[in-house]
Amino acid sequence: MGRLTVNNVSRTFYKGNGAPTIALSDITLEIKDKEFVCFIGPSGCGKTTLLRIIAGLDTPTSGEILLDGTKISVPDAKRGMVFQEYSLFPWRTVIDNIAFGPQMQGKNKNESLKIAEKYLGLVGLEQFKNSYPYELSGGMRQRVAIARALANDPKVLIMDEPFGALDAQTRNILQHELLEIWRKNNITILFVTHSMDEAVFLADRIVVMSARPGKIVDIIDVDLPHLRDRTAPESNELRNHVLKLLAKEREK
Repeated sequence: MGRLTVNNVSRTFYKGNGAPTIALSDITLEIKDKEFVCFIGPSGCGKTTLLRIIAGLDTPTSGEILLDGTKISVPDAKRGMVFQEYSLFPWRTVIDNIAFGPQMQGKNKNESLKIAEKYLGLVGLEQFKNSYPYELSGGMRQRVAIARALANDPKVLIMDEPFGALDAQTRNILQHELLEIWRKNNITILFVTHSMDEAVFLADRIVVMSARPGKIVDIIDVDLPHLRDRTAPESNELRNHVLKLLAKEREK
């Protein structure tokens, strides 16, 4: 399963003798197994910090996060993370980048490559398996990054603005492909975005966060079937609601 429980999580950063920076304040949230949740809020509101804590890359100042009842304290294969930067190994081919995770889990080379081939097919890049990252477009590199995260068979896929640097057409294509990957793999996805359109198109629920210190302003259920019509009145209504919430935060 991939059920997450966020209990009263706060995060404060201390730098030298300067005043402390409160990034997150008392975040409490339940995320169901196989749910697609988008996080949106002003820049600097702590969205990335929260995802890093869920990934085990950072620790809360107070509170805790549980995955299926077990406290998260360090990174592990149950949670895969995809960043806005592609973070691929430039010296490894596409297939070897994807096979890296299974190899680190102790699987032999043949088994790791077999797993990598499966996820390479899932993102439609079989013909580029022997290419290097610099030979690929931005969208293709992000597909490889997603495949590499999935190759570890995570329960939760954590995505920090993964499509933010892409052009609009490529971004829309990858949104469709991500929904198909989500459907086929039955995993929980946590997705940070600054795009209201992206959040409404992808999410089961949208978590709207306040300006720093980051708090939850609202949690919006997106009760629309996939695949969604971006121009439908219901989609426009949801976008406008999120826009008004964010506008209030900017005014503070």
